[in-house]
Amino acid sequence: MKTILFDASLCNGCYGCQMACKDEHCGNDWSPIAAEQPTTGQFWCKVEQVTRGKLPEVKVQYTPVMCGHCENAACMEAATDGAVYRREDGLIIIDPVKAKGQKAIAEACPAGAVYYNDALDIPQKCTGCAHLIDDGWEVPRCVDVCATGALTYIDEEDVPAEAVPMPAASELHPHVHYMNVPKRWIYGVLVDRSINEVVIGATVKLLDAEGTEVARIATDEFGEFRFKELDEQAYTVTASVDGYEDIALSADATDKDVVLGDIFLSAVA
Repeated sequence: MKTILFDASLCNGCYGCQMACKDEHCGNDWSPIAAEQPTTGQFWCKVEQVTRGKLPEVKVQYTPVMCGHCENAACMEAATDGAVYRREDGLIIIDPVKAKGQKAIAEACPAGAVYYNDALDIPQKCTGCAHLIDDGWEVPRCVDVCATGALTYIDEEDVPAEAVPMPAASELHPHVHYMNVPKRWIYGVLVDRSINEVVIGATVKLLDAEGTEVARIATDEFGEFRFKELDEQAYTVTASVDGYEDIALSADATDKDVVLGDIFLSAVA
């Protein structure tokens, strides 16, 4: 069984995988594997772009979403008359003839990776480029064009232990895995308001909800600190700097990354 592995640390957001998928399937009818993909409205390999944080600290995260060819495929369960089937190599195919009129197939996918072609009255999705695999290709087009190696096509048993199933369909055991997706982060800058200068080399601590220290870091030459790879929970950022009043700021990273921005220290009277 093959798996597509996405390494977020290698992705530069070029959208090459998404464009290659369109190039392979738009204007081409690969029946009986797949009918032609529409030029608009469908992305069998869709790069999702998420902007994290806010000015002055903004990060952009790119993540490809595609059919997971799931072990417990919801689309197969929703189909009738054998309209969705699994090949011996594990790829799940929607028969463009038998699936005609079966909107339930598209509606069943929790990842939104199955689309409905109203013009042809059929559900459609990534085929894993099964037509190319049958023609001797070793990898799907999306993997073949990835210039950075962020996408690889590997055996299921070779999936790294730190990788996780594609979150959008994780409960269905998808054969698409992600690794090195950045966890939560907290950012801030210590500033002396009285002289409009940043505070360099100050120790900043991060405490969890129980008040236990989970990390500490010194502000850099720009007065900045960044706590990375954090669990999704509430924290408190503290700092005790000689000559200034102590600070303790709430930083709830449960739902999103935290940008505290400029933190003005007050000199001890």
